[in-house]
Amino acid sequence: MSKYMLIMRGTDESNAALMADIDEMMAATRQFIEEMVKAGVLLAAEGLDDPGQGVVVDFSGEVPVVTDGPYGETKELFGGYFLLDVSSRQEAVEWAKRVPAVTGSKIEVRRVAGDDEMPQGTAGSVEEPARHESTGRI
Repeated sequence: MSKYMLIMRGTDESNAALMADIDEMMAATRQFIEEMVKAGVLLAAEGLDDPGQGVVVDFSGEVPVVTDGPYGETKELFGGYFLLDVSSRQEAVEWAKRVPAVTGSKIEVRRVAGDDEMPQGTAGSVEEPARHESTGRI
């Protein structure tokens, strides 16, 4: 099995269309999530807050520059993701084709690199140590 991330990308127009029918879209998304849970492929799913509430830290120069959102120069924004554990890229694509989405949206399908593909000494998720640190539990 391999992990694949289905990255939800939208434009201002597709995000506005999504918000116009938000109750219907949320119901369809809940149903989609239930289907992935029943199939045993869903590892995680989260959406992101309004991009106007975020910042960008730009490392183009000598000193990092922080810019408040929204980002007018950005055509598409990362809006959330589904993390799946599936047998192949094709299976991930088949799930991506079923994501409830509005016209103009895109779903990017990317494989998550395995621990054995990371440089020696860096393998493993940073999630576990961070969780231990925040909860004080091992």
